[in-house]
Order: sequence, then structure tokens, then C-alpha cells
Amino acid sequence: MDFNLYQLIKNIPLIVIMYTIKQPKKIIFGKNSCVEYIFPENSLVITSNGSMKRGWIEYLGIKNYHIFDKVEPNPSMNTVEKIIDEFQNIDFSYVIGLGGGSSLDVAKFVAKKLHKKKIMIPTTFGSGSEVTRISVLKIDGEKKSFHDDNLFADISIIDSFFIYNSPIEIIKNSAIDALAQCSEGFDSKNGNYFTKFLCNYAFELLEEGVMNMDQEKIVKGSLASGLGFGNCSTTLGHALSYVFSNEGYSHGHALAHTTLLAHEFNKSKYYERFKKLVNKLDFSRIELKQNYDDASKMILEDRKHLDNNPLEITKNDVISLLKKIND
Repeated sequence: MDFNLYQLIKNIPLIVIMYTIKQPKKIIFGKNSCVEYIFPENSLVITSNGSMKRGWIEYLGIKNYHIFDKVEPNPSMNTVEKIIDEFQNIDFSYVIGLGGGSSLDVAKFVAKKLHKKKIMIPTTFGSGSEVTRISVLKIDGEKKSFHDDNLFADISIIDSFFIYNSPIEIIKNSAIDALAQCSEGFDSKNGNYFTKFLCNYAFELLEEGVMNMDQEKIVKGSLASGLGFGNCSTTLGHALSYVFSNEGYSHGHALAHTTLLAHEFNKSKYYERFKKLVNKLDFSRIELKQNYDDASKMILEDRKHLDNNPLEITKNDVISLLKKIND
């Protein structure tokens, strides 16, 4: 009897498990990598106040550039619109984002709107914005997270030069941000074996970097964290954090508390290790002034994060967590 493989398998249900990993077209990393890179002339540099006096532009060696250096912490969509109004009629080649996550988020969004290529250079190491398709901006005073493939950088340059001149408070807030992202990303329902590998590897690098204040490991861990969580999403900790950021707390400071309680709620394998790192970095307490009912409504609307949380969460759960943070 002839063996017919097609006849054998044609009635068997086919289960396809397919994953997609996305990242910038080119990632350049290593100490002093910015010095080796030749930047395109006639670019628009988007950064925060202080870049010039810190010597960042001089260090990059950029020539014949335009600059907007007024990006604020926790930037708003108004800043994006202001930059577009000022530069949309100028013929420039690239948008170069230089700074922390705030500057990079604004630069990516501006470049997307103006259809320009993007070079992203982080000077703090935590947000992972240089390698993600995410931009976080305030609209009407509330943080919104935008996810779009057109927000990816064309080139990301990760140069650890910048961390050696960073104040310890910046390093602390950035490192806990990266730790929150990779540990939440590991637990995300949208993850896969590759994102879990990256997120766990990132956590181990960052953990050792924080405990021993090893700047190079913090930089490498931040990069791995961005590539990991950027392909699977953060979860409950981030959803909880935005109401605190809206009241003026830095993103990392808020996450130190909100991700810790989210890990406890989710029974995450990272809970005890994350708690140890929060204690090591000695974050002060945070307190929500907004009433719990309004805050919980805003948090529960954040489906980008909550839909990927490993456990379902109710309004009562959210209010209980907010009370626990305040108490």
C-alpha cells in the first residue's frame, strides 16, 4: 500500500504558533560609540535644557544643526505641536533625539509626524525609548502611551559615556524604571520565550549593576530591557504609576512602589528581588492626592497595560492597591 503523507495529515488540525520581534533597523552600542559615528548634517536635535552646557552636542560632533532644547520632564503633546509649528517648513535631514526618555519620546513623535528619519541617543538608561515603538506623552494633563511601528528609531546609539556624569538620583530613577519594565514584561501575557529570555537577562544585569553600582551593566541591562518589554508590554505596575506621575512624581520613583505591589498581587517570581532593589535604592514614600474612585477609573481605562497583566484586576483590587501605597 502506497504511503500518502497528505492523506495522513490533511484532517489533522494545524496549530500555528507564530511570534514577531520588532526593533530599530540598526542598534549601535558601546562606550564612546557616539564619537565613532558620523552624524548627518542639517539635522534637528531635540533635547532638554542643559544639553549645551553639559557638552553633549560638542561630544557628538554634530555639524550644521537645528536645535529644540526645551523638552520638559513628563512632556505633553503641546511640546510636540510646538516643535512641529517651529520646524515644519525647514528642510532638515534627520531628527536626533538626545536625552532621557522624555526627549526621546518627543523626538520620535515629531519625526513620525514630519515623516523624517530618526536617530535616538539616550543619556539616561532606563526608559528603553531608544529601541521601542512607544511614546508616552501627556494630553490634558494625563499620561497617554502611544504604540506605533512608525515610532521606531532608524538608528539607536547607546553610549555609556553619558552615565558616568549622571547624578545618582537620575541613575536610581532610570535603573528602577528598567527593572520594572523587564520584570513586568517577563510576566506579560503577551510575552514569548524570546521576550522572557531578554527580560530575565536584563533583570540579572540590572540587579547586579544596582547592587554593585556597575554602570556598564546598568547600561547593558537597560538596552536588553527595552528590547524585551518593547516586544511584549508592561503590565499592572505601569498602569498604576501614571496617576502618581500626573501628580508630579518621577516615573521611576512611582514605579518603585507601584510595580512592587503589582508583583506582590501577581505573585511574580521577581517580587522579593525587586523589593530588595527598591530598599537598596532607598526610595521615599509616595502619596496619591486624587480620590481613589477617580484614580481607579483612569487606571482601568489603561487596557494597553492591563490586558497583558497575568491576573485579572477589578476596581476593588485597584483601590485596595492605591490605599496600600498611601498607607
